[in-house]
Amino acid sequence: MASEVQICNLALAKIGDEQITSLTDNSKSARLCNLVYESFRDSVLRAHPWNFAIKRTALAKSADIPAFDYTAQFALPTDFLRIISTDLLNDEQYKIEGKFLLAHSSAVKIRYVSKVTDPNEFDSLFIEALAARISAELSIAITDNRTLSVDLFNLYVSKLAEARSIDAQEGTPDNITADLWLGSRLSYTNPVD
Repeated sequence: MASEVQICNLALAKIGDEQITSLTDNSKSARLCNLVYESFRDSVLRAHPWNFAIKRTALAKSADIPAFDYTAQFALPTDFLRIISTDLLNDEQYKIEGKFLLAHSSAVKIRYVSKVTDPNEFDSLFIEALAARISAELSIAITDNRTLSVDLFNLYVSKLAEARSIDAQEGTPDNITADLWLGSRLSYTNPVD
């Protein structure tokens, strides 16, 4: 079973620091882990549409109307981190502003990356990437070794790429529909000399 402490201990092990038993331990390492864990968890979640974090929902339309440009606004879910897609037609525009999606529609359904807080729901490769990201951040504060920090950040980039690649292979690819621009590019033929 994964836990926040276990993920932080994986990060601390990469730095060569002592392990912790709780994020509230009275140690520099525990205080630093407690400080950065949630922020980096959410940023690594936002870095890719992870299969374990994807949700679908119909948004609730707000009674308030945007002051200009859009005719409706919809409240985003409380666990919303990043939009993946909507059921709006290709030419329908929308914007995310604050905790709302603004559009010219009476209803909107979305697929989105949710804020998953239970480490037991994380993919094992996501855990490795998250631990590497935390270790890169903590290494300067704990060791004051900038070379180690750069090496650990490069490790994070590598772990993230591996995790994203494997995650993206789970399922059939999404259909890509041509929009007006793509359609015009595909129908263009080079003149023959």
